[in-house]
Amino acid sequence: MNVVLFGATGMVGQGALRECLLDPEVSRVLTVGRRATGERHEKLRELVVPDVADLSAVESDLSGFDVCLFCLGVSSAGMAEDRYTRLTYDLTLAVATTLARLNPGMTFIYVSGMSTDSSERGRVMWARVKGKTENALLRLPFRAAYMFRPGGIVPLHGITSRTTWTRVLLALTRPLHRPLHALLPNYVTTTEDLGRAMIAVARNGYDKPVLETPDINSVGRRTG
Repeated sequence: MNVVLFGATGMVGQGALRECLLDPEVSRVLTVGRRATGERHEKLRELVVPDVADLSAVESDLSGFDVCLFCLGVSSAGMAEDRYTRLTYDLTLAVATTLARLNPGMTFIYVSGMSTDSSERGRVMWARVKGKTENALLRLPFRAAYMFRPGGIVPLHGITSRTTWTRVLLALTRPLHRPLHALLPNYVTTTEDLGRAMIAVARNGYDKPVLETPDINSVGRRTG
């Protein structure tokens, strides 16, 4: 299985990359982003681009992939809706439309978030935009597309967030990470289970297009 991964330097992307490199059924991984991960592995190639929304100059590098793991995302805190829409909906659809054209047999997995609003009409801005993004992705001509909606995410194996406030919060709550994961399986997952679940669903499919935290944990732990 050949995987192209967007957002490999973020917390979720780091977890996805780790599991891809460990999985013997993943033959090669291409990361695409504005900065390199710094990882070294025989299966890994990194593609650094100035603008992820414009892949026209690197399209020749993006063919021949079975799976896209799209782990890019930004916080909506303090952000106007038009800007958040550009960085969430517009960017994601620009990438996905290009990949659907180049790899019509691809499975596309998008990391969204718990409480995403599929109706696109709710009062919470980020949830509406995420819902609009999910709905648009599900209409694209991929072989399959799956929306992952994790809630709380516990980072494992030295993985960290690039967002300062998230790093601080995770550091302050570190003693609670494993108890929360055990006690709240419907709301909390780990970078390991999330990464494993994405690979397993890309490989085997799933019986519904939207996976909430209990689905993610069930699949991730089953493949561990």
